[in-house]
Amino acid sequence: MCECGTIKLWHGVVESSENSQHITDWYAPSHFTHGLIMAGVAWLLWRKWNLFGGKPSRWALPIAVLVESAWQIAENTPMVINRYREVTISWGYSGDSIVNSASDIGWMTLGFLLALRSPAWASVALALFLELLALAVIRDNLTLNVLMLLYPIDAVAAWQAAG
Repeated sequence: MCECGTIKLWHGVVESSENSQHITDWYAPSHFTHGLIMAGVAWLLWRKWNLFGGKPSRWALPIAVLVESAWQIAENTPMVINRYREVTISWGYSGDSIVNSASDIGWMTLGFLLALRSPAWASVALALFLELLALAVIRDNLTLNVLMLLYPIDAVAAWQAAG
């Protein structure tokens, strides 16, 4: 749990030592979006291979949880933590708490389950809304996070820092 000794339902201050330490924060929508994306990928793969009548099987969600869990582990390695500090707006990032990582997996699961029960256009619209909301409020989102981790752009870093 957070070194602060408490568990909060919501912590909305991104540039703080408590970011990614509580149940939800401004990065929870990106994990929800992970679920939307993984459901779409599962649907495409199952359809392409015509497995289980072309619809994701009971194994699709456990596979998605495994992928998200692997990301949670990787995200908390010293190499990735240092990369976040070097090239993203998460300069003071110290890794996620176990509470936050478990919550992120839960958000991904909710996104996955919602995507399986919704039309594709609704999942895409929701993902775009969540990306734009986070972009407007904290100048960061899943898209920028991936971009800055893989291919940092000074102009993006400067824009994010100006917020």
